[in-house]
Amino acid sequence: MESSRARRSRRARPSRTRPLLYTVLATVAVVGGTAAGTVYVKARAHSGAGAVSSASPTDSPSADGEESVKPVKPVKPVAEPTVDHDARLAEAMKSVAVEGRAKVSAAVLDPDSGVSAVYGDGAFDTASIVKVDILATLLLQAQDADRRLTAAEKSYATKMIENSDNTAASALWDVIGQAGGLDAANKTFGLTGTQGGEGALWGLTQTTAADQLTLLQQVFGDDSKLSEASRSYVRGLMGEIEADQQWGVSAAADGSRWALKNGWLARSTTGLWDINSIGRVTVGGHAYLVAVLSKGNATQAKGISLVESAAKAAVSVFAGDGSSVS
Repeated sequence: MESSRARRSRRARPSRTRPLLYTVLATVAVVGGTAAGTVYVKARAHSGAGAVSSASPTDSPSADGEESVKPVKPVKPVAEPTVDHDARLAEAMKSVAVEGRAKVSAAVLDPDSGVSAVYGDGAFDTASIVKVDILATLLLQAQDADRRLTAAEKSYATKMIENSDNTAASALWDVIGQAGGLDAANKTFGLTGTQGGEGALWGLTQTTAADQLTLLQQVFGDDSKLSEASRSYVRGLMGEIEADQQWGVSAAADGSRWALKNGWLARSTTGLWDINSIGRVTVGGHAYLVAVLSKGNATQAKGISLVESAAKAAVSVFAGDGSSVS
């Protein structure tokens, strides 16, 4: 029989070894980012060999097995879609009726954003819109010579712009040196598709709608080769056009806040009309520069209607919802 001492010894020993319990605590901290925005996560395991790491199986542990670094890809910002304003203008121009042999080109610019849109190509006769260019050339030449306009030049300028007087335009055309003087000034202004008419034919100066926007920026913009006094002078005259010539781009304005110069010419070879209009209009308190050129119109009235419809379509690209371009 088992002795009493053996029985006591057997009861004192445990029948099996209990497993040790390990408590694992992982502290995760964001420890930094690269210049490109990559964020790294550091996982530190506590309580020794039984620690569980938050790193993926592909992470390499440090020498002591306690740390791993896991890169987290940054979230890329979503780029805003690019707006094709030329395409918008082309779409808007589909609503404009162009009859017979007529052709039209239109351009519009939001001076605040610097964004523009152009429809149509090729050169057009300026007719009387060149009178703005003639005056801008005269003022630039006067600045370069450090002189003021004479009383006669001012009288011619007023009649040429406000009344579209051709005699006054011819007088100033000669003063600036005709096409040579105009072309030299336009090179300074940044016009690239405009060429002065031959001899005394200032009305047959060739231009593009895009170039007319550039000219308008010289008159209405701050980044100009013309002084503030010169720009203010031209703007003032363009805001006082006589009543029977207040048509064209002004049709796109939502009130009387506009400044413009129109041109109209019946070509003797075809009997068809050149009808043009350039200027600044205000819509919803926001100003836009607009140029519309047309040729091949059957009548003056049809040409005016075409130009006004095109001006409205051009401005609608930016002001259709009454807001500024985004």
